[in-house]
Amino acid sequence: MKFRLFPQETAGLELLASMAQQSVLGVQTLSEMFGARRSDYEPLVDILMANDARTTELSRTLLTQLRTSFVNPLPREDLLQLSESLAATVDHLVAVGELIQLHAIDRLPAEASDMLDIVNRQAELTVAAMRSLSRLEELEDYWTDMIRLAKRAEQTYRVWSASALRELSIGQFARTVEVARALVAAVHSLQAVATYVGRIIVRES
Repeated sequence: MKFRLFPQETAGLELLASMAQQSVLGVQTLSEMFGARRSDYEPLVDILMANDARTTELSRTLLTQLRTSFVNPLPREDLLQLSESLAATVDHLVAVGELIQLHAIDRLPAEASDMLDIVNRQAELTVAAMRSLSRLEELEDYWTDMIRLAKRAEQTYRVWSASALRELSIGQFARTVEVARALVAAVHSLQAVATYVGRIIVRES
C-alpha cells in the first residue's frame, strides 16, 4: 500500500495551508528588508521571488490533486478560489519588496511595520483556517478576526497616506504610497480568503 503523508481527503487543505505559509515567510523577509541596507535588497527580493515560485508550484500541485481526487472536503471550485486569493497575496508581498528596491527607499514610517504586522497575523490565522476547512463550525471567529484586522489596516493606511502627504515631497509621496497600496492589496487578498470562507459557512450551514 502506498504511504501517504496526509489522508487523501485533507491533501488539498494542507496545500492551501502551505500556500498561506508562504505569505508568513514573505512577511518575515519584508520585515528584514524594512531594516536592511540598499545593498541587501537584491538577495531579499530573490527570497521573495522564491516564495512566489513555491506558491505557484503549490497551486499547480493543488490543481492536479483536485483533478485526480474523488474525495474532497469542499467542492473543487471552492478550493481553487481560495488558492487564487492566496497566490495573489504572495504576489502583492513580492511587489512590496520590488518597489522598495526599485525606488531605493531607505526608510519607511512606523505605519509600514504596523501594516506588515497585520498581514502577518492575517496569514497566521489563515494557515490554521485552511487546515480547519473540514470543520467549518470552528471558523466563525476566524472570519470576524480577519474583518477586524482589515479595518485596522485601512485605518493605518489612511494615517500613513496623510502623514506622507504632509511630510514628503510629491515624488517621495508617490513612491511611498505605492508601497502602502501594495501592502493594503495583500491585506485585501487575505480578507478575500476569509470572505469566501464566510460564504462557505453560510452555504453549508
